[in-house]
Amino acid sequence: MTADRYARQMLLHGMGEEGQRRLAEAAVGVMGVGGLGSPAAMYLAAAGVGRLVLADHQTPEESNLNRQVLHWAEDVGAVGKVDSAARKLRAFNPDIEVVPRAVMVTQGNIGQVFDGCNLIMDCLDSIPARMVVNDHALATSTPVVHAAVEGWHGQVTVVVPGTTPCLACLFPRAPPAARAIPIMGATAGTFGCLQAGEAIKLITGIGQPLTSRLLIGDLESQYWDVVNIDRNERCPACSGRVHSGR
Repeated sequence: MTADRYARQMLLHGMGEEGQRRLAEAAVGVMGVGGLGSPAAMYLAAAGVGRLVLADHQTPEESNLNRQVLHWAEDVGAVGKVDSAARKLRAFNPDIEVVPRAVMVTQGNIGQVFDGCNLIMDCLDSIPARMVVNDHALATSTPVVHAAVEGWHGQVTVVVPGTTPCLACLFPRAPPAARAIPIMGATAGTFGCLQAGEAIKLITGIGQPLTSRLLIGDLESQYWDVVNIDRNERCPACSGRVHSGR
């Protein structure tokens, strides 16, 4: 069953049995199992990433259902997001391990939540929560695949601590007051899939990850671009760390 499941992707140049083995041995943390985390986790599971650690303390709401495709009407108010997602991912690919962590991730527990993870997916919609991920990534040299979406547009980049801009370089100022973020479900799906692709490239060593580059896209106008980004020399989070180049 396993050979048939992954046969098409193993035909890709650079993948083969070795690339599939790397995926099977990888552990990926998914921070936030919502609009971005749902498609990202689905395609990491589809690719055969051996261990997915899902972290989210929320419960599905009806307003989530236009974009958070791992949560269905039956899950609203009935089960936590990580348990809702884990049940479906296990059914989708019984070959992998899915670990639900129904906790609010903080500076004090993030090391335990994502213990053993090779990389973390930033699937969040909160800058303070992103800074928790950022500090952990810098302290442990854990790569982060970041995405953010709003309306019809979004962005993706790969953070490699000590080499690329960190999340604090990208978000240097305090966020405005909390508000409901307008979002088209297809936008979250598109950028969550892009995140999964970047994670797979990092794990297998295939292709050119978006390190020190920011992919931006707008589905409404179909405008897409990739821009080079640099570290903030005055970044309070990473400016004192060694820069090893792009």
